[in-house]
Parts: sequence; structure tokens; C-alpha cells
Amino acid sequence: MNRALYIFSFLFLTAFLVFPVGYIFTQSFFLNARPSLAVYAALCSNDLVRESLLNSFLLGAVVTVLTAVIGIPLAFLFVRYAFPGKNLFRVLLFLPLIVSPFVAAIGMRQMLSRFGSLNLVLLKLHLIKEPVSFLGSGFLGIVILQTLHLFPIMVLNVSASLNSFDTSCEEASYNCGANFWTTFFRVTLPLLLPGLYAAASVVFVWSLTDLGTPLVFEYTKLAPVQIFRSLNDLNVNPAGYALVVTVLSLTLALFAVTKRYVEKRPYVTQKTQATFVEKQLPAGARLPVLAGLFLFSTLCLAPHASIILTSFSERWFFTVLPDRYTTAFYQTVFHHRLTTSGFVNSILYSSGSTVVDLFLGFSIGYILARTRFRGRFILDLLSMAPLAIPGIVIAVGYLSSFANTPLDPRVNPVPLLILSYSVRRLPYLVRSTYASFQQLSEHLEEASYNLGASPRYTFRRVVLPLVSPGLFAGGILVFAFAVLEVASSLILASRERFYPLAKVIYAMAGRLTDGPQVASAMGVFGMVLIGLAFLAASKLAARRIGEFFRIG
Repeated sequence: MNRALYIFSFLFLTAFLVFPVGYIFTQSFFLNARPSLAVYAALCSNDLVRESLLNSFLLGAVVTVLTAVIGIPLAFLFVRYAFPGKNLFRVLLFLPLIVSPFVAAIGMRQMLSRFGSLNLVLLKLHLIKEPVSFLGSGFLGIVILQTLHLFPIMVLNVSASLNSFDTSCEEASYNCGANFWTTFFRVTLPLLLPGLYAAASVVFVWSLTDLGTPLVFEYTKLAPVQIFRSLNDLNVNPAGYALVVTVLSLTLALFAVTKRYVEKRPYVTQKTQATFVEKQLPAGARLPVLAGLFLFSTLCLAPHASIILTSFSERWFFTVLPDRYTTAFYQTVFHHRLTTSGFVNSILYSSGSTVVDLFLGFSIGYILARTRFRGRFILDLLSMAPLAIPGIVIAVGYLSSFANTPLDPRVNPVPLLILSYSVRRLPYLVRSTYASFQQLSEHLEEASYNLGASPRYTFRRVVLPLVSPGLFAGGILVFAFAVLEVASSLILASRERFYPLAKVIYAMAGRLTDGPQVASAMGVFGMVLIGLAFLAASKLAARRIGEFFRIG
């Protein structure tokens, strides 16, 4: 049985992860059915492609730096200090995780435009004399939304690192005469680096390969958008393959360098348990800190507010808030053919991907934790690979490698949409299940065997009840995030009757009359769904919401 699970999991990941990515790689080295490097030479000489790659790299770097600048101080504040409203602010600061920048961009265009809410407020306060183009070409808007969406990941991972080392190291530094900054850079920061590098890698790759947000802001000079535009002529122009391989190489190189650097240096303390006690904020710092948290929380909630306000706005022009409200756009969501089919399709695809992930996640987690197969490390590597392989790479791989086969997404994308959703989210189920098995003592299973129970009975009455909370909590989150999966939805679904929710939102946002309002109304439903999923998963697994998003 164990061997069958191993073989099935290995074949599944080979067929739906290794093969599509390998197909892209090989096709990028062929021109007119002959091996050639001419495609890469043409790519390097293309000014638009070079600028797009540079902009993508710059975007990832800027967002990563900003999330670190925000995340490190917040992690210190929430881990080391006690203050009024701490739990409330913690929840507020993690709410950005429940709204995709792709959806938030639709509402934020109204707030950040030249005569949007922010400019009008600043003009009324006489802080500016002329409206400021906050969006400009769209690059700044992308930076803002990605930073607000991703900084909680940095907070979570830095917090985990802070909780794992003994503060006596810092105290020893202070006793030797070092000041705060010397202690931070020479003692604290090196011990934070594993968590910091892990979070920075994920943030950078996510920002670098984000497709939906640039499309909404109509900022085309980014690598993912250029890949998206090249899909129609992949068969005659393999430049799209070469660009995908270039982006994939950048992301894999980043993860490899990060892993090697972290493993090369010993970031350890002498104790396994942190011994610090939360300190009360000094009286003089309490008011400024609370005011700062309030202002930043307000900024974090701006995308949520913008989506909700846009979805209800009948008339919103040259005013800070809409001057007329309506529920007509929600009625459109419930009655328009495309929107209703989008909801049904997304529920179908997400449910299918969740079933696949529950089975695979449990199987792989069990194999890694409870068996001694020699090839376990290969299965572990393959199951974690989607963290380093961007969704746009997997989607393009499916589109090209399964063309003219029974799974051709141009004919019927449903099977590949389900499979792409499941492959993208599989690492979270594997990680969650593996952790549950690690916490489950093997002595419990041995005791069941000693009492005469069969392996099947032991699995059903002992193992499954103990690991199921974490397994199903992860399944709920996999379902919720699959509903608004962007890259696979935009690339694989080309026929309207198969559109999932994300593709419908993108299509509706382009309608001249009520497009942004209807798209925002759909985004509100998605936001509520993900929020409820967070709540249900945290209750089911008895964990704080953010614990599901720790990397490493």
C-alpha cells in the first residue's frame, strides 16, 4: 500500500509538474524544429523584453525591501511587547491576506487616481496644491498593493524566528557594552536570517511573477504580461518559451542561492526554548505606537474599503466617497450569465482541486513521516517545488505541453484547471499533514497494534482522527484560494462557458459602463469567502490564522 501511494504520487507530480516545465525548457531551444539558441539571442536584443525583465526584477526587489522594512519592526513589536489592543491590531494587519491585489487594483484605481479620494482629501487639507498622479504609469500602484498584500508573510516568518532563539544572546551583547544597533546587526539579525530569507524569497518570486495586478493597472512592461501576450503565437514564435524559462531560471536561482547561503552559516542558539518575557511598552511610546498602528491598519484596510465602496457606488466622481449608492451591481452578479457561471465553475474547479490535494497531501505527508523509502527526498523535493515555480510557468506549461491531446485546454480546460489549482496549493497540504504526523507519536499506533488492531482499523480509528483537523483546515484554505487563482484562470480558460471567477472578474472589469462596479461586487464575494475560510480553518486546527502562512 505504501509503495503504491509513493508510485502514484511520484507519477502524478512527474506528469503534471516535471513534464510541463520540462516541455517549456526544451521548446525554448528549438526554432523551426531544429536546435537553436537564436531565440535567446533575439530575446536579449529585444528592448521591450529587456526593459520588462528589468522592471520585473526591480518590482520584486522594491516590494521585498518594503515588506522587510515594514515586517521586521512589526514582528519585534508583536513578539516582544504587550500593549492595549494587541490582538485586535494583529488581526487587522493580517486582513490584507484575504484580498488579492488583482481584485484590489480595481477599487484602488478609484482612490489613487488624479481626482480620486486620496487626492481630494489632500487638496481639502491644503497639503497639496495640484493633484498627484499616484498611479503614474501603474508601477507605483502595483508596488503599493503587492506590499500591502505580502508584508504579513514577512511578519509571520520573522516572528517565528524571534520566538525560536534565546534573548540571553542579546543580553550578553548589552552586558559587553554594545548598543542596540550593534546588538541588532551583530547578534539578532544573523539569527533572523533563515526566516527572513525564506519570506524574502517567497515575496520576491510572488511579486516578480504576478500577472493579474499589472493587467488591471494596464502596465505592460513586466515579464509576466509579456508572457501573457505571447501565448497566441507560441507555435510559430518560441520567444514566449524562452521568456518563461528566463523567469523560471531567475526564481530557481534565487531559491537555490538562498538555501545554500542559509545552510552554509550556522544560525543557532544554545537553547531550544525562548526565555524572554513580553515587556510593557514604555508610557511615552504607547500613544505614538498605537497611533502609528491605527494609521497603518487604516492603510491596510484601504484595498478592502475600495472594493466595497466601488461595488456600491452608483455615482462616484470628484468626491471623496460615492455620492450615490446602489445594490444594482450585486443584482447583476446574481443574474448575469457570465457571473453566475463563473461562480459555479470556480466552486466546481476548487472543489475538485481540494479533493486531489487532500488525497495527495495526506499520502505524501504520510510517506515522508512514516516510511523509509530511499526516494523520499525526491518526493519531498517535487511536492515543495511549486513554491519556487511560478503559477504562470505551470499554466503556460499546461497550455503548450497538453495541446492536441485529450487534455487540450483550448477544447476543454476543466481537467487542467483543476490539476493546476491542486499542484499550485499542494505544498501547503503536504506541509500541514507532515507537521501533524510529526506531532503524532508512533507509540499510539504501536499500542493499537499491540492490542490486536489491524493497520486499517488503526488508521481509521487512531491516525485519521488525530491528523484530520490540520488536514481539513488546510483543505478549506486550498479551496478558498483556488477560487481566486489568477494565472491559471487567465491563461487556461479561453472559452466563456469555462471561465472561472478570476477570469470573469478580469473580463467584467473591462466593460465600459458598469465593469469596475460589477467586478468589485464579485471581488467582495471572494473576499468574504476567503475570510470565512480563514476563520473556519483557524478554529478547526486551533491555530491563529497567520500560522498557515509561515514559510519554513
